[in-house]
Amino acid sequence: MEMEIPKTTAIIKPSKDSGNHAQRQTLYEDYSQIVQGIEQALQENYGQPFELFVSEDGNEDYWELLEQDLNSEGSGAEVVGPIFAYVEAKGFAYAPEEGAYVYRTLPTLRNNLFAYPAWGVAMARVPVFRAQGIFSEDFIWAVDESRLKHFLAYTRQRRRDLDRCEVTVFTDGPHGVEKELTPITRMVEREEVVMSRDVKEEIYRSIDQFFAEDRSFYQEYEIPYKRGILLYGKPGNGKTTLVKSIAGSVKAPAAYWQITEHTCSDTIQEVFHSAVRMAHMILIIEDIDSMPQQARSYFLNTLDGATSKEGIFLIGTTNYPENIDPALMNRAGRFDRAYEIRLPDAEQRRLYLTHKGLHKLAGAEKVEEAARLTAGFTFAQLNELYVSAALEWHYEHTANVDVLIKKMKAELDKGRTQSWNREEETERRVGFLAM
Repeated sequence: MEMEIPKTTAIIKPSKDSGNHAQRQTLYEDYSQIVQGIEQALQENYGQPFELFVSEDGNEDYWELLEQDLNSEGSGAEVVGPIFAYVEAKGFAYAPEEGAYVYRTLPTLRNNLFAYPAWGVAMARVPVFRAQGIFSEDFIWAVDESRLKHFLAYTRQRRRDLDRCEVTVFTDGPHGVEKELTPITRMVEREEVVMSRDVKEEIYRSIDQFFAEDRSFYQEYEIPYKRGILLYGKPGNGKTTLVKSIAGSVKAPAAYWQITEHTCSDTIQEVFHSAVRMAHMILIIEDIDSMPQQARSYFLNTLDGATSKEGIFLIGTTNYPENIDPALMNRAGRFDRAYEIRLPDAEQRRLYLTHKGLHKLAGAEKVEEAARLTAGFTFAQLNELYVSAALEWHYEHTANVDVLIKKMKAELDKGRTQSWNREEETERRVGFLAM
């Protein structure tokens, strides 16, 4: 159900002599007029005074939740009305609704006054007009400090509950860190992770101990409450599957940090600042070897900080360990352990293909044969073998696994030798074709 914007006049209206008026008003007078107008609107709508507050820690949980609430009926959020006349107060977006995507209109976060009456809290993203364009400043009001604290505690707990079915993705962009919440569409169970039993047990034991409700282990042995592991190995061997399983199996927020050419000291600081607010949590840095050279020193210093990783379980991954800065590994407190995620052996290949269900298409004996013939295959390549077998079974009601493996090996050999267009040698003719 779409949220309607009340058909009220704007809170701040332009003066009749706006040109001269704007010239003689100071910036403070503009600011005070806006605040006074909003507080008067809140008094008229809810019958009690509201006090202005400002966030000093960059917390935006309540803004993210408000955006969700604007699309939910019965969320408790209300649109009091637009702030400035002649500034947009409605937007539209292509969004899912009842299993299909449709265009929906919704209130803009900027230039609207919102309220949670039950909590005694209101907020506004007020437009700021400058020569370079329209910017915005965030404001929050509450009936009193106690109501504000209860509301912030509620939003923090709600954010953590949502983080169990969503992951936060930080991407370093040209204008700072871009943050996106992505639903976890499919949980990866620990049983689905096929790898060395000893390494798997050690990793999950470390994870479970870190996120245990009882933190006495760290207190008893005087161990700092922060942890870092590095996963390295060839592409397709299950690093991402392992990470997804870790992120989905602990009762804590998880965030992915995508390093780009725009990664710098500012984005590093912003990501870790956000991670500490989410703690205790998991911060995953994929392809950590791609950290720009000019940012590496600041990144290392951040890892060395006394509180920069407090409550953070840091997981780094790389396909190219030879490109990793040795300083990441040669000093305690950065990455505590490094684990090589190797090519699967015959038994692991058999377990993986059985878990995928190849035996249902070709029989148990063919699975054993496939496990033997696919030496050197990654898990990604084994998955492609299963997909190819499933397609063949679907259309031809048979699955010639050994033939499929032979074809895949031929294509892999072309990739290794870069002989993509090589054909059988034939008699070559030189000259013009006479007609």
